[in-house]
Amino acid sequence: MKNKNWFKNAIIYQILIDRFAGFKTIKDWDKPNFIGGNIKGIISNFDYLLDLGVNTIWLSPFYETSEYHGYHITDFYKVDPHFGTIDDLKSLIKKVHDNNMRIITDFVPNHCSNIHPFFKDAQENKESDYRDWFYFNNWPENYLCFLSVKQLPKINLENKKARDYIINSAKHWLSLGIDGYRLDHVIGPSHRFWKKFSREIKDIFPNSVLIGEAWLQGIKFNELKTVNIKNKNLKWLFGSSPDFLLKEYVKELDGVLDFKFQELIRDYIVREKINKNKFLKQMKKHYKRFPENYFLAAFIDNHDMDRFSYECNYDLNKIKNAIKIQFSINQPVIIYYGDEIPLKQNKSIWEYTSHGDIQARYPMIWNYKNKELFNFLKKLIQDKNKNNI
Repeated sequence: MKNKNWFKNAIIYQILIDRFAGFKTIKDWDKPNFIGGNIKGIISNFDYLLDLGVNTIWLSPFYETSEYHGYHITDFYKVDPHFGTIDDLKSLIKKVHDNNMRIITDFVPNHCSNIHPFFKDAQENKESDYRDWFYFNNWPENYLCFLSVKQLPKINLENKKARDYIINSAKHWLSLGIDGYRLDHVIGPSHRFWKKFSREIKDIFPNSVLIGEAWLQGIKFNELKTVNIKNKNLKWLFGSSPDFLLKEYVKELDGVLDFKFQELIRDYIVREKINKNKFLKQMKKHYKRFPENYFLAAFIDNHDMDRFSYECNYDLNKIKNAIKIQFSINQPVIIYYGDEIPLKQNKSIWEYTSHGDIQARYPMIWNYKNKELFNFLKKLIQDKNKNNI
């Protein structure tokens, strides 16, 4: 995997571009709309990130897209105009590197938007060159997609041309200075793909970091046909983030998001299902299962789950305790934007039949007065940075 040691000490700030900065209003924020957050907004508020002390930022997908969150990609090679221009992106990358920081971004190889021109051509033209780029069970309406989301047709990465298109797009953004990827839905593509992807990326960008999202939360049994993991029926039975799922990408990727940690920290602090001794014992057991050079990026929440602060009813002591434990681990740590306020959430994302995840994506508040949690986090970051020197 070459040299990616910089990531060991990464203190990452996760940004959902549309919801972070640059928007003029938060009207209709709870609907699946673009509200105007953009890359220039991140640059304008960069001093905030410097003050907090993070050394890495993680961007949501900035590629041309049909949805505000960026995960429905319509062109893997263009910056979406809602988020800015290629020059805005280059300016942000330069700003990051000038401040001795790193920048990673989401990369989504498993699927694209159903209005991507390649898929539209494959669906509308029986003789299309792109027909084999997708998995049509019964052309043109029956095809494999991301789980059961018809708007996200699954890309056939076993097709050489499709695979090259995706891998080359990943190389394109790294060539502009992106330092690595959080790889969306790694359980979708095959291990054969990931081995080839990693090999090709590392040959040209040996210091880049590749971190996978391996998570089974919310996946129904009949959706396993869209997933490519070993013993998938068994893993599915064991829940959303069994260690043997996270371990599956050893020697293929540099590491994974540590869904097991966020599950254990909730069981201990929010749900109080386990006491401190049991928590520490399970944590020790968890880390012992992985090789030392495999990253398990520790986070307590993200854009796909209820905010931790909401789950513990904004109990500041519980929030601080969880963050303190997170920062005590010898792994990269991730802060989800607004956790340092903490941002409010109206209802659980699981109370909705659709678009519930918007509840965990409230627009960033920039004029908040109470800086207690911000300062607590800032001090933890300073201490962690000192220990890493």
